[in-house]
Amino acid sequence: MNATQVPFIGTPLPGPKAQAMLDREKFWVSQNYVKDYPLVVDKAEGMVLTDMDGNRFLDFAAGIAVCATGHCHPRVVAAIQKQAERLIHLCAIDFSYPQVVELAERLAALAPGDSKKRAYFANSGAEAVETALKLARLRTGRQKIVAFFGAFHGRTMGALSLTASKATQRKGYAPFLPEVHHTHYAVCYRCPVSRDPQTCNVECLDLLEKTLFKTVAPPEEIAAIVVEPVQGEGGYFVPKPEFLDRIARLAKEHGILVIADEVQSGFGRTGKMFASEHFGLEPDILVLAKGIASGMPISAVVASDELMQWRSGGHGSTFGGNPVSCEAAMATIDLLEEGLMDNAAKMGDYLKGRLRALMEKHACIGEVRGLGLMLAVDLVKNRESREPDAELLEKVLHAAFEKGVAFLGCGESSVRIAPPLVVSEKESDVAVDILDQVFAEL
Repeated sequence: MNATQVPFIGTPLPGPKAQAMLDREKFWVSQNYVKDYPLVVDKAEGMVLTDMDGNRFLDFAAGIAVCATGHCHPRVVAAIQKQAERLIHLCAIDFSYPQVVELAERLAALAPGDSKKRAYFANSGAEAVETALKLARLRTGRQKIVAFFGAFHGRTMGALSLTASKATQRKGYAPFLPEVHHTHYAVCYRCPVSRDPQTCNVECLDLLEKTLFKTVAPPEEIAAIVVEPVQGEGGYFVPKPEFLDRIARLAKEHGILVIADEVQSGFGRTGKMFASEHFGLEPDILVLAKGIASGMPISAVVASDELMQWRSGGHGSTFGGNPVSCEAAMATIDLLEEGLMDNAAKMGDYLKGRLRALMEKHACIGEVRGLGLMLAVDLVKNRESREPDAELLEKVLHAAFEKGVAFLGCGESSVRIAPPLVVSEKESDVAVDILDQVFAEL
């Protein structure tokens, strides 16, 4: 056996140690921890996951697009270790320490636009979304929020009120936050208005301006429009540039704030620091999490100096801006700026080319789309109708796992391609070749 061979599958899956742990998990852990396949990870490094039985997998999920610099990058680990020896926790709301200031300065400088920015820190994407909602309502004095079908913004009650990705995520939890209104995202591929990307004039925003504005959500009562510059859980859909441009113009015209949820699309994943930059979008409020610290829990909300104003005691977080997570975030930003962001753009183009070549061989692939290393392979029952094939997606994820590659799904029936930004051509080729085998066999 080659000790460095990846993938390497040496036992039936799951192996005996992994199965024993899965049995314990099933007995003790909340039932909402539902897995796509029985992978029990013991350790991880770079692109490689090693399970409890010594099987090795290529990771093309990155902890749901979190581990931007790969697993346990030496510089991120060193930053964590060094800080953990000095200071692990003080509440940043009540005490000061350098890491919060230094990270805020860096995020303010990186955020799109020229205005002076400030940053607020929390622990997760959902918390950051909740923060953005509170800030928008506070600063505008308005109540209504507009979000989009297909959106995923989190599972806490305010964030879940915006989420409209899958019915199961909302089922049983109503009533939701009042005055949240949804409209259609610019997805020509499965758009109820126009299904031709070549002729689409982003009519979906007519539904916002001519329907929502004139019926249930007059613009003078709307605090914010919350949008993912690239829609994540909904299917990795990339909007036409006119879509985000028109949102920005409508918002400015009516005094509405634009909240860009870059929890999944931010921090180099699309080949730029933020996906908003691809479209020339300067959001009023920028929401960040996931890849910000390559695995450590931290999120951020970045807004202009004018907007980032709160009543005393009006908002806070016990653990947000934890000094260990802050140091991991700054190490991550360094690595992105030193080449990983460029690698995401380069490898995204390479992977997209290889994946589109698979469409010539496999009729079950309806579309390959995305930006950088935020890619999706859409699985369909029929290319003409583009009917999603969720059953096939489940089979593909399991079959790829059996061959040693970890993928996740997104949208109705898409294979999500979101590896760590350290991915190489060789690793990309292995993953695509395995997908090719899986499609052929299924």
